[in-house]
Amino acid sequence: MSTPGAERSSSLRPDHRVIWIHRAGALVVAAIIATFGVLGFVGGLGFFDTEGEPILGMSTNGALSTVSIVTAVVLVAAAIRGGRLSSTVMVVIGTLFLVSAFVNLALIGTAYNLLAFRLPNVFFSIGAGMVLLFTGAYGRFSAKLPPDNPYKLERHPEDPEDHADAAEAPEDAHRQPRPSSAAEAEADIAMAEAARARAQGAADEDQRRRLDAMAGARTHEERRAIWMRFDRDDAEGDGTGPDGPTRGRAMA
Repeated sequence: MSTPGAERSSSLRPDHRVIWIHRAGALVVAAIIATFGVLGFVGGLGFFDTEGEPILGMSTNGALSTVSIVTAVVLVAAAIRGGRLSSTVMVVIGTLFLVSAFVNLALIGTAYNLLAFRLPNVFFSIGAGMVLLFTGAYGRFSAKLPPDNPYKLERHPEDPEDHADAAEAPEDAHRQPRPSSAAEAEADIAMAEAARARAQGAADEDQRRRLDAMAGARTHEERRAIWMRFDRDDAEGDGTGPDGPTRGRAMA
């Protein structure tokens, strides 16, 4: 049997566009700062030389080159791992880039400028920090996420389409009603499975038919009622849904 944790992890599919954007952003920034760090080492710079030497239009020393290489390695490792970890690492490192930019801006021209920062370094840190922050937060922190978003599926595995984080949700959409009977509980489970199957491109004809019929419903109760009407119609063997005939059912 699969555990709840395993189900949540499986929703963060490595081939989803959101995960690929996280990985691509981390790798691009890692490639730039790794190149900067390697060139700094090749120049044989002093470790804490506050004057630094120009590399790729910026100033660097041994300490900054070391920090650049270590940061690049962390970003590459996060990109390889993917999922929530890559997003979190990018947001954290992006924040550190921004903090570093303003802290080192205040240290320029002083004996405490241990990373040999100059104004181009500050501008690059701000730019790289913003790229990492926005790319790492993409598809994860938003007022409205699409039904197939992996982070939405992870947060709401029972009902990926419950509008819980939608800015345009109806007034009572935040309320997840508890099933009052075994039939309603089974319907909720089947609805969640169908929504996940469609998000993964594996929904069958019956699931797609039911989900399409539920598209206009505004509350969970309405969607559940539509789903259960399909169940009742199928149980009667007439092959109809809430809106009339839909498909035939083979007779035993």
